[in-house]
Amino acid sequence: MISRPRREPGGLGLRPPAGGIGARLRAILGIDAPHSEATWDELEEALVAADVGAATALELVEATRAQVGREASAAQIRGALAGEIRDRLARVGSGRFVLGPAPAVILVVGVNGTGKTTTIAKLAARFKGEGHSVLLAAADTFRAAASEQLRLWGEQLGIEVIAQRPGADPGAVAFDALAAAESRGSEVILVDTAGRLHDKAQLMAELSKIRRVIQRRLPEQPRHVLLVLDAVIGQNGLAQAEAFSQHAGVTGIVLAKLDGAAKGGVAVAIADRLGLPILFAGVGEEAGDLAPFDPAAYAEWLLGS
Repeated sequence: MISRPRREPGGLGLRPPAGGIGARLRAILGIDAPHSEATWDELEEALVAADVGAATALELVEATRAQVGREASAAQIRGALAGEIRDRLARVGSGRFVLGPAPAVILVVGVNGTGKTTTIAKLAARFKGEGHSVLLAAADTFRAAASEQLRLWGEQLGIEVIAQRPGADPGAVAFDALAAAESRGSEVILVDTAGRLHDKAQLMAELSKIRRVIQRRLPEQPRHVLLVLDAVIGQNGLAQAEAFSQHAGVTGIVLAKLDGAAKGGVAVAIADRLGLPILFAGVGEEAGDLAPFDPAAYAEWLLGS
């Protein structure tokens, strides 16, 4: 059962994090204080501290400075900076997610502890709420109780889960799920995978194998490979996104636990440096707490507006 109506585009429904970049910007910019060279340096440092990344922070400050000129007010600087962040995210397609022709296979990947399985349940609840028939594949056969966790979500949401015994071949689970989806006419297949460290080549290669199994049966699938990132991990998220992209062909990011992030700027770095869109944001713990990512709302949230 979805605990509350899902959020629609136009907002993330989050309060700015206490002590985040917004508070620092207010201290740096003041109200009507004149802005010196040091002001721009401090603004750049604040963005870096918010996990935007050094290269991206420098580019944002330079673009903002060029736009507003020397006599800009604090409100003008903040507004221009928010616009730069919004535009960089929108440029790569953040917030725009299209399932495509059925059956749409969505492979969900990420490291342990990011909330990957819960995110799958949230996606399933959303797609079912939109009227799609959904099937879940428990291809995380490595972690103890992973299949059981997905089964419990399936029971709660009224969605079938395809699973095998612990330790089974994940590719075989994916194959069974595709066969079941085709026989049942399912429109969306969400494939859970084992959490793995992004620097473990052998485990990452397993993702490539799952992709090949899927493509042998459905050559144009998986249409989507979603990487679940914990919003609180900072710049390590950039390294994770880069590694998973190389091995699994990531097409978009789900930023989990954004409601608990004190910084959250890594979304800008990922979109800017890797060209990957941020598609959804986890904004709570319940099945309905998944919001389509809104670049404008995110920029305002990040800057504490």
